[in-house]
Amino acid sequence: MAVVEIQNVSQTFGHGELAVQALKPTSLSIEAGELVALLGPSGSGKSTLLLAISLIQPPTTGRIAIDGQVLFDDGPTGIDVRAFRRQKIGFIFQQHNLIPFLTALENVALMLQLNGVGRRESNRRAMEVLGYLEIAHRADSLPAQMSGGEQQRVAIGRALANEPALILADEPTAALDTERGTKVMAMLRKIARERRSAVIAVTHDHRMIAGFDTVYHLDDGRLTQVERSAEGAEPG
Repeated sequence: MAVVEIQNVSQTFGHGELAVQALKPTSLSIEAGELVALLGPSGSGKSTLLLAISLIQPPTTGRIAIDGQVLFDDGPTGIDVRAFRRQKIGFIFQQHNLIPFLTALENVALMLQLNGVGRRESNRRAMEVLGYLEIAHRADSLPAQMSGGEQQRVAIGRALANEPALILADEPTAALDTERGTKVMAMLRKIARERRSAVIAVTHDHRMIAGFDTVYHLDDGRLTQVERSAEGAEPG
């Protein structure tokens, strides 16, 4: 089953002679359990595509459906996009963006509470997620008391809290050394396989490319799929 289906999605900024098409018409389908990489130089359209898929920045044209729900069809479809994002999309950021005065458990539980889950149940489910990611021993620690790798696990736990159909990751391994980056990739694969989430990661980290199921390259707003044979020839 396709979790993400986008058809002829494009993004243009400005008007008239000053208009810039940051994302050319793009179509893409991503299945449940699929781990996808978006490669490309800075300014190539990677972040623009991620923002369009999540409708944080709605595209100029095209159709976007996530988990069977049409969110955009050359314009808004009337869906409460903010509520949909909270329930169906998890975000992982390079800088973690954990709330500094909340513990690991509280950072994860907050995502559940925002969706109306009670305090006791949200804490129970948050603890389950931390256990799944092998970071439960840090449940009562503040972000400043944790290593970068531990903070990243908590950030992944926060993204997992609501069991989203789609996880969007922005440079999830860029700030980590090879060993920790490899562990994060292993977690993302585990999540995709066991929880059947579709995972899309924007990355410059060629060390991790072999861990993805599908690799796309964006250049000047144009998306192409990287053949697996060609992928192996990319620099490590």
